[in-house]
Formats: sequence, C-alpha cells, structure tokens
Amino acid sequence: MTTTAQPTSLDEALIRIRSVLVELVKGVGERDLAFEHPDELVRELANAGFGRLRVPAEFGGFDVDLPTLFALLAEAGQADSNIPQIWRGHFTATEILRAETDQRVREYWLRKIGLGAVFGNAQSEPSAIVAEAIAAGALAAEWGATTTRVRTDANGDRFVSGTKFYSTGSRFADFIRAAVVDDVGNRGFVVIPARHPGVTHVDDWDGIGQRQTGSGTTLFDDVPVDEHGDIGRFKESLRGLDSFVQIVHLANLTGIARSIVTETVDIVRARTRTSLHAVTQQAAEDPEVLGVIGMLETRRLTAETLLRLAAERLEAAHATGTEADFARAYLDTSAAQVAMIDAVLDAATRAFDAGGSSAVRNSAHLDRHWRNARTLASHNPVVYKPRVIGDFLVNGVMPVPGYYRNRPSVTEVVSETEA
Repeated sequence: MTTTAQPTSLDEALIRIRSVLVELVKGVGERDLAFEHPDELVRELANAGFGRLRVPAEFGGFDVDLPTLFALLAEAGQADSNIPQIWRGHFTATEILRAETDQRVREYWLRKIGLGAVFGNAQSEPSAIVAEAIAAGALAAEWGATTTRVRTDANGDRFVSGTKFYSTGSRFADFIRAAVVDDVGNRGFVVIPARHPGVTHVDDWDGIGQRQTGSGTTLFDDVPVDEHGDIGRFKESLRGLDSFVQIVHLANLTGIARSIVTETVDIVRARTRTSLHAVTQQAAEDPEVLGVIGMLETRRLTAETLLRLAAERLEAAHATGTEADFARAYLDTSAAQVAMIDAVLDAATRAFDAGGSSAVRNSAHLDRHWRNARTLASHNPVVYKPRVIGDFLVNGVMPVPGYYRNRPSVTEVVSETEA
C-alpha cells in the first residue's frame, strides 16, 4: 500500500490526477511498441487519489457520482487506453464494497482504499483448464465456472490456489479480488494480498491491443485470504455491476475516439503534400481530407453522448434501487455498447484516409487505436447484445445479471435461517 501523502480534497486530487495523465500521454506510442508497462505512473495515479474517487467521504474518499467517474475514466483513456482497463478491477471492487451488506467488511476495505490501497482483478480462467475440469466431471459447464479453490485448514484459516487469466491490473495492485469455489462447491469472491510470495504474476498477455494492462496469467499457491476477505456474497452487493463494468469500457472507447481526432488533426497539419488526384496540394485545405476529420468528430461526439447517457441511466438506477431500473440501465448500456463500438472502430479505420501512406508507419502509432478499440470491443461480446435488447422489446424478457448467478439475496438467507 502506498505511503505517499494523499490529497485531502477532490480539487487537489484532480489537479494531481490530470498532471499524471499529461505524463502518460508522453511516450504512449513508444510504450505500446516496446510492451512497456506504465508501472510508476499507475502508482502515481494511486498517490494522486485516483482510486479514492468512488469511496464515500466518511472513509477518506471523494464520493463522486458515476457520470463524474466515467468522465474521468474517459480522460484517462484519452491519455493511455491501458489505464482505465488497469483500474477497472479496482473500481469494480469499490462498487461491490459500496453496497456490501456486511458493514464490518464494507468499512474495513473502504478505509483501506481511502488510504490509497489498489485492487486488481482475478476472475476469469484459461479456457483449457476449465474445459479439462468439466470433462473430468469436477466442474459444471456453466458461465463463470472456476477451478480456483479456497481451502480451510484445521485452524479455520483459508488459502487460495489456482490459475487465473485476464487478471487485469493485478500486477499493479495491493490486493486482488479473486473468484473462487470452496470444498462444497460454493462460489464467491475473496480478497487476497497481491504481493504475497504465493502470488506469481506472469507477463504473458499476447493480445493485439491493450498490451500494458497486465492481463495475463496469475498463479496462486496457498495464498491466505484476509480475515475480512469475503465480499459480494449477496445479490444486493452486485446490483448494476454488469452495467458498471461495461461502461468502464465505454469510457475507454470514448477516450480512444478523442485521441483519434486529436492525433489525426496533428497528422493532417503536418502533411506537406496530398495526392495526384487532390484538388489542392495543401492537406489542411483538401476537401476530402477535411471531410475525413469531420467524420471522425461525428464518431467522437457519438461516443461522448452514449457514454453520458449510459452513466446517467446507471446513476438513476442506483437512486431508485429497483431491479427494473437496473435492468433497463443494462439494456441502455448494451445499446450504447453496440453503437459505440461501430462508431469508434469506424473512426479508427477512417483516420488512415487523412494521413496517406505515412500514417501506417510505426512512428505514427495510429494503428494502436484500432487494435486497442478492437480488443476492448471483444470484451462482454457485443454479438449477443442486439438479441438481448430485441428480446426485451418484443417479448418483455428482462436480462439476467451475470453477477447474480449462484448468488443468494440477503432476504433468502434470512428466510432460510428463520425457517
């Protein structure tokens, strides 16, 4: 956990956060080519109070609303699109803890985050490991299945062992929220220390984009679970989480759309010639080139508008607290996902039309926007979302939150206890 003095107000934090984002812009393309992780700058963001944005004020945070959080994540995505994804697991854990039903657990972890602690994610597993367990009959074939186990020793202490992939942000973190299964088959989340000797971070993420997110393999070998390590046991702690994790990606895509416009404008201004068929040899005056820039701006505006709508819908659902509003927020988020992915990927492709052949050189770094956007677009597969939306509109079928699966509600547990 960081020991650097933290800012005491949101205004001070924003000044420090934005100064780090300025530093992130420098060399972002070179880091992408070199597969260089922004370790120091991620820690500087933590020191600047970035991780405290959604922590309630009583626990040392700034308690910003969701539209503000996602707007800041879009700023981070504009600076370096690895950053929102690195922090996605942290902010997801914070959301779970804000709604945590066990008040001792809630206060314990939110105070730690309020002091600067950073969370990472270890939820998904390599498909080959899961498939092998299913084939052996050790695991049911269902969404979110996990082979990572938590065992309890004779003293009642618990330890986690297993292998995770897509463990985004864990190499930068102080604590990890890990998805586990116990000896009787109950699934849940536990908190474990990210820097324990039993944790091995393997830098083997080989995706075409988002190369510096630490999204590779993490190995756990008898890693102790914290005393207050059970979080998100009940549905009430997970409401709106499916929308939340997707809107983080939408914020990131919005940041990418901004970068595409800014960088392509710079490329056009620097061009000294156009083409044989151009009506002018000044790129900055060429009607077709200017038209490309205009189209990129429309795609950026589309992304900005959809991000704001999705963020406001989820904030409104939290205000009412009804399942119907959370479901509607998810549907709106899904529709925004479909439209935004189309817009940003189109912008990332069209940008090359404004730059000529020089735009494809590694030194231009323009290709990273398509690769990063395509990688983000492959999360929470968009191919299924139009059907989910259509099924609701035609048949009134509400989407089932993924995070609710295998989770009881508090009222169900209370009723069973009373019975």
